[in-house]
Amino acid sequence: MAAEHRVLTLDQALEVAAERNRDILKAKEFHNQVRGRYVEERSAALPHLTITGQAATQHDESLNAYTGGFMPVSQDTYGAELGLSQALYTWGKVGAAIRAAEKGFATADEQFRRARQDAWRDVSVAFYNILLAREQHAIASQNLAQKVRHQDEAQRRYAAGVATDYDVLAADVAVQNAMPDVIRAGNSVRVARDRLSFLLALESEVDVTGSLETVLTTYPSYDKALAVARDKRPELKEIKHRLAIAGELVKVADADDKPRLDLTGKYGWRYLEVGDGSGSGQIWTVGLQLSFPLFDGLKTRGKVAQAESERRSMQIDEAKLLESVALEIRDAVNAVRESEEIVKALSGTVVQAERLLQMAEKGFELGVKIRLEVDDAELNLRQARGNLARARRDYLVARVNLERVMGVLGEGSL
Repeated sequence: MAAEHRVLTLDQALEVAAERNRDILKAKEFHNQVRGRYVEERSAALPHLTITGQAATQHDESLNAYTGGFMPVSQDTYGAELGLSQALYTWGKVGAAIRAAEKGFATADEQFRRARQDAWRDVSVAFYNILLAREQHAIASQNLAQKVRHQDEAQRRYAAGVATDYDVLAADVAVQNAMPDVIRAGNSVRVARDRLSFLLALESEVDVTGSLETVLTTYPSYDKALAVARDKRPELKEIKHRLAIAGELVKVADADDKPRLDLTGKYGWRYLEVGDGSGSGQIWTVGLQLSFPLFDGLKTRGKVAQAESERRSMQIDEAKLLESVALEIRDAVNAVRESEEIVKALSGTVVQAERLLQMAEKGFELGVKIRLEVDDAELNLRQARGNLARARRDYLVARVNLERVMGVLGEGSL
């Protein structure tokens, strides 16, 4: 198989999507961003160490006015220090920020699940669209071949003197009218294949192998599907984690005007040269720093109000999302039911239409049927084949969409 033309099964296409789909890769990068945010927030609870160095020269002749020249007017200072800062008590601000960052991991996981399920749904739909377009192209090609056979038959009958110019002209027009359908169907195949290549992020041409034929299986009821969606749907689980984060952010904002206690310390070495005298040695300091903002102009109160409002807005979004999911579940279940009933209704129609066309052609050869009856039989067969192919595609897509709205696509069978 040439490297520039890949033929994939549905499972192979899904495997490629898991590795190359842009939305899935973006969701993975978001997980890396959350990890970096967690490290950033956790740093507030860990000691901060800083190394500083200094070298300075000072010359101040105004000292002569005070000391009468007793104090040197120049001095040189050199030194290096290691500084320590450790938060001891922050009124729960640091702990809340770390917990919020930890919740971000769960949010990133759900975003990844959602991106993967969306990609699997889109790839599956694109795969089935290619099969449908290929089936429609085959139907159009078969119809054209049938018209060509009628054209040849009309010319033979005309040469034998048992057909008129009208019969030959009608056969020619029928062939010409059938050609645009073949062209359009062929273009639909190319468009569908390009769509799959885009979803798989492949530069090479892609084709698929498979069939639209499937076994009709049972599907969950609305109540059961809704119960599964409430437990498994990535969007619902993600918004629950976001609500937990919003609650922690309220605590972070509320702690801004509360007391804070920090441990600070420095240790180092310093060299001092003043005039003809000089000295060097170790230096160190250690202490506790307590800060209590008594009044910040109601800034903290405003930040708390914003955080609480954002949390309440998120609760409204959760309620709206629950209602939206319930509607999606109902529509998805109805779509599966509808497509299943259509497939059942059309399963025997193609066989009957083929038999009807055979009877019409035989009757036309025997002179007991007219050309209009043959054309009607051909139209019925073409419609039956096309309707059955689309019904099978719709059923497969409806099953995929049902698993997606339930939140279990690619994570287990129904």
